[in-house]
Amino acid sequence: MSAAPDPRDELVEHLPAMRAFALSLARNPATADDLVQDALVKAWDNLDKFEPGSNLRAWLFTILRNTYYSMHRKRRREVEDPEGLHAASMSEKPHHDGRLALGDFRAAFVQLTDEQREALTLVGAEGFSYEEAAATCGCAVGTIKSRVNRARARLIELMHLDDEGDVVMTDSATLAVLTDKPLA
Repeated sequence: MSAAPDPRDELVEHLPAMRAFALSLARNPATADDLVQDALVKAWDNLDKFEPGSNLRAWLFTILRNTYYSMHRKRRREVEDPEGLHAASMSEKPHHDGRLALGDFRAAFVQLTDEQREALTLVGAEGFSYEEAAATCGCAVGTIKSRVNRARARLIELMHLDDEGDVVMTDSATLAVLTDKPLA
């Protein structure tokens, strides 16, 4: 009486047929290869459940088919987001970060000269044009521009920010004071 062949020895014989079947299901060569690989891993891990003498090919194809439908069900629930736009819209910056940054801003803001605070408040927080701020302060437009520029540079220095890319504020008025971005 001869012993049943070891199914591990037969696995390789079924690879071309498994790939063809996977290709017919997935219609994508890369996905088909992944399916075959996943099915083989599952089959290898569960060889103890295979009944010797039964149809190995049918058993492998069943595993492959079930793997495909599991993957298909999983992908239906997933949202494609290759650029991460959907994920970014779902995230929210913690509120305490804004309060901490605002506290740092206030501590730095009071260290500015009166003229610099005045110019930044008018141009940044209040949204005045340079011309309007100059008229309000009774000085030249160039003077206001200079005060705003020096004040922003000093704030960035006092807050230990490298550049405007590091400025992350939840308060649009504070962000407008620190950068030349207008109020939203």
